[in-house]
Amino acid sequence: MAVGTQLGSVASDRGSWLALLCILVGVLVPTAGVLWFMNEAMTNQRDAAREKLEAAYRAQLTLVTDRLNSSWEKRAGELARRASAGPAPAAFESIVRDQLAEAVVIFDRAGHVTYPATGRSPEAEPGEHRDQWLNARALERTPGRLRAAAEAYGRIAAQATGESEAARALQAQIRCLVQGGDAPSALRAIARQFSRGRLVRALDLQGRLVAADEQLLAVHLTSGADHRAAVRGLQAWLQNYSLPMPSAQRLFLMDEVRAADPSADLPTYEAERLAARWLDAQPAESAIRTREAVLLPAALPGVWQWTAPDGRAIALYHTPTLVAAFERVLNGPNPSSDPIFGVAAPGSSVKGTEEPAPAGPMLPGWSTTLRLRRPLEGIVRGPAASYAWVGFLVIATMVVLGAIAGQAIQRQMRLARLKTDLVAAVSHEIKTPLSSMRLLVDALLEDGELDLRKTREYLTLIARENVRLSRLIDNFLTFSRMERNRQRFEFAETEASKVVDAAVEAAGERFQAPGCRFDVELLPGLPALRADQDALVAVLLNLLDNAYKFSPEEKHIRLRAFPEPGRVCFAVADNGIGIAPRERKKIFRRFYQADQRLSRAAGGWGLGLSIVEFIVRAHGGQILVESQPGVGSTFMIALPCAGAPEGVAA
Repeated sequence: MAVGTQLGSVASDRGSWLALLCILVGVLVPTAGVLWFMNEAMTNQRDAAREKLEAAYRAQLTLVTDRLNSSWEKRAGELARRASAGPAPAAFESIVRDQLAEAVVIFDRAGHVTYPATGRSPEAEPGEHRDQWLNARALERTPGRLRAAAEAYGRIAAQATGESEAARALQAQIRCLVQGGDAPSALRAIARQFSRGRLVRALDLQGRLVAADEQLLAVHLTSGADHRAAVRGLQAWLQNYSLPMPSAQRLFLMDEVRAADPSADLPTYEAERLAARWLDAQPAESAIRTREAVLLPAALPGVWQWTAPDGRAIALYHTPTLVAAFERVLNGPNPSSDPIFGVAAPGSSVKGTEEPAPAGPMLPGWSTTLRLRRPLEGIVRGPAASYAWVGFLVIATMVVLGAIAGQAIQRQMRLARLKTDLVAAVSHEIKTPLSSMRLLVDALLEDGELDLRKTREYLTLIARENVRLSRLIDNFLTFSRMERNRQRFEFAETEASKVVDAAVEAAGERFQAPGCRFDVELLPGLPALRADQDALVAVLLNLLDNAYKFSPEEKHIRLRAFPEPGRVCFAVADNGIGIAPRERKKIFRRFYQADQRLSRAAGGWGLGLSIVEFIVRAHGGQILVESQPGVGSTFMIALPCAGAPEGVAA
C-alpha cells in the first residue's frame, strides 16, 4: 500500500508540475506578444511622426534657405557700407568687432588693398637739413660721440618744420641715448614727445608710426610696475585704429606684446593674422579683383571668402564660424544644443536627412539640412508612455493572475500530498493495533482448551489495543470535525485530578515498563475547571504520547498539575530530542512534522499538537512550549478556573 501511495504521489507531483509549466508558458507567451505589440506600435508611431515632421520641415527648407540668402545679402551690404564709410583701419576694426567677419581685406575704388596695407618702399631723405643729418649720423658712428650725436639729432628736431622729420630726428636722438647707456633720459624723451601731441601720428620713411615703435622701446627699457604700465599703454595704442599705423607694424607689435604679456587682451590679433596670411597666399593683386560676389573657398585651407557687392571688401571666415552663423540665422538667435536646421559645407558628410536642400546661388556647394532627433523624441514620448503603461498593466495583470493560479495549484499539490500522507499514516496506525488483536485472537483460537489465565491476559491486551485504536479513530474524527467546523464540547465542572488520573490510566502500562520513569505530581489546592473532561484527557494523552515517542531509551516523563492565580496548569516534560527554536511556531500546524524520519519510525501523522491547540483554545486557555535540542521539552497548558466565562467551540 505504501508503494502504491508513493507512486500516486509521484504521479500527482508530475501532473502538478506539468500544470505549473503550462501556467508559466501561458504567462510568458502573452507577455512576449504584448512586448512585441508595444515595440511594433512604438516603431510605427515613431515612423509616422518622422514622416510628418520631415514633410513639415522639408516644406520649410525653401523658406529658411531664402531667409539665409536674404540675411547674407544684408551682411554683404553692411560690409560694403562700412568698408567705404571711413578710413580703412577703422573700417577693419569695426567689421571685426561687430563679428561681421573674422577678418576683412579692404580695397579702394581702383581695387588696390588699403588695409591690411602691404607696405611701401623706403622714401629718400628730404633735402632740407640734409647736411645736418649726415653730420649727426657720422657722429653716431664715431666711437664715444653718441652724446654729441644725440644733441645733433635734437637740433634737427627743433629746426624741422614737418612732423615726420621731427619725429624721425627725435627717434634717432632716443636711439643714441639708449646706446650711450642713458635709458632714463630716453624714457623721459619718449614720454614727453611720443605719448601725446603733434608727433603721435608721424610716420617714418617706410610709412611706420614712429610713436608706436618708441612705445615698444619703452616696454623693453622698463621693468616691474613700469614695465606692466608700458605694456598696457602699447596695448591701447594697438587697439586704436584711428592712428595711421600700417597693418604689418601693428601685427609685429601685437606679437611683441603677447611675448611680453601672454594674457594681454588683443581682440583683433587673430583677424590681423588671418588677413595677412590671406594676402600672402594670393598670387597677384589682379586675381583678387576678379573674384565673384559669392562665398568661395580661399587659398588658405578651411577658409572661405565673401566679396562685397561693390568689390570694396573681402570678408574671411573659417568653416566652423560660417556653420555657426548660418545655423543662428536658420534656427533663431538662441538655437538649442541640437538645432532642427543645419548647414553642411561642400564636401562634408550630411547628417539629419537624406535629401539636403541647396543653400542658394550665393552659397554655391553649401546645403541646408534637417535634423529630427529631439523633436521626434518629444512627439513620440506621449504615445510611447501610454503604450508602456498599458503594456505594464497587462503584463502585471497576467503575472498576478499566473501567480495566483500557481499558488492555488501549489496549495492543491500540498493538500493532495497531505491527504496521501494522511491516508498512509492512518492506515499504518490503524493496521498496528488490528494486527496485534488478530494475532492474539488467532493464538486463542489455536488452543484446544482455553486457559483461563492466558485467556484473561490476552483479552486484556486486546482491550488495550482496542482502546488504542479507539483513541486513534477519535483523534482522526476530531480532526475531521475541526476541518468541517463541527466540533462540539460538553462543558461541565471538572476536577483537575480526575483529568490527570484518567490520562494516566489511559496511557497504559507502557509508561510503567523498564527504562521508562513516569512521575505524576498533583499539587494540593487545585481548583475545579469548567471543561470537557474527555477533551482534556485527549490533550494530555497526545502530549504524553509525543513525550514517549520522542524520548530516548532511558525515558523520564513528568506530568504535573499545579494552580496559578485564576487558572490551573498542566505540564508534560520529557528528556527527549527537543525542538529547535525555528520549529516551535510550526509544530502546531496540521500535518507538520519537524523530523519526518523519526516521525515515520515512531508513528503518527502530525495531527496531535494541532488537536491539542484547538481544544485548549476552545477552553479559553493557552499552551506554552519550552525546549532545548538534545535536552528535552516541556509543554504547559493553562486553563481558566471554574467561574470564568465559558469557552464556546465554533
